[in-house]
Amino acid sequence: MPYTLASVRETVERLWPLSGAEAWDAPGLVAGDPGAQVERILLAVDAVSATVEEAVDAGADLLLTHHPLLLRGVTSVAEDRYKGAILARLIKADCALIAAHTNADVVADGTSAVLARLLGVTGTTPIAPSPDGVTGIGRVGTLAEPTTLGALARRLAEILPATAGGIRAAGDYQQPVSTVAVCGGAGDSLLGSDAVRGADVYITADLRHHPASEAREQAAIGGGPALLDVSHWASEWLWLDTAAEQLRAELPGIVVEVSDLRTDPWDFAILQ
Repeated sequence: MPYTLASVRETVERLWPLSGAEAWDAPGLVAGDPGAQVERILLAVDAVSATVEEAVDAGADLLLTHHPLLLRGVTSVAEDRYKGAILARLIKADCALIAAHTNADVVADGTSAVLARLLGVTGTTPIAPSPDGVTGIGRVGTLAEPTTLGALARRLAEILPATAGGIRAAGDYQQPVSTVAVCGGAGDSLLGSDAVRGADVYITADLRHHPASEAREQAAIGGGPALLDVSHWASEWLWLDTAAEQLRAELPGIVVEVSDLRTDPWDFAILQ
């Protein structure tokens, strides 16, 4: 059966309800004709020139990204600015753009839940529960078999796509790890939560100097987790395969593909 962008949008918002998004977020339909037919969808973490070109070259009718292109307000979409150039390229190619961001983080099979599952973390609950008490940001649970911080970091390296920044760790390589807290994407705002403070290790991305330093100092005197800091893009890219499977089940006949392009912003690192 033919699908329109409007019907695909309804499916997207049923899988990842907009009501689950944070107040500051901007998920949903960004560009596209709701009446246009959709036969091919490309999933990516970021709407950047490389993924837009990939979508256009593949003949995709919809680029579905995790990160909203227009999360922060703009006053111009002129084509000499990258957001304007991206929107113009999509519109000229009749390729729509939809974002599923924090509304895709909180669901049962959201970004953090996927990462936790791949790590073998069981019995997970949200770090910051939504009002329903079931969904929410982040996940915390217990490893099926206890391990060490170093071994867990190496396991992460096997699961995550490679990036220039790799994985940074704060804690003793041999310290035992059983309870794991995970937040895909930037998660330093959760460092003070009871669920994170009570875990043996906290895995997230974009940890800044001061929050990480303060967490280490607090852990030294009052307990707290070791830290594993990973690539923001890599921590969320894993979710795309799960999202693609859900879309294929809901939209039989539509071709749904996942972009393998690395859109982590860093190209190389020099270790001292």
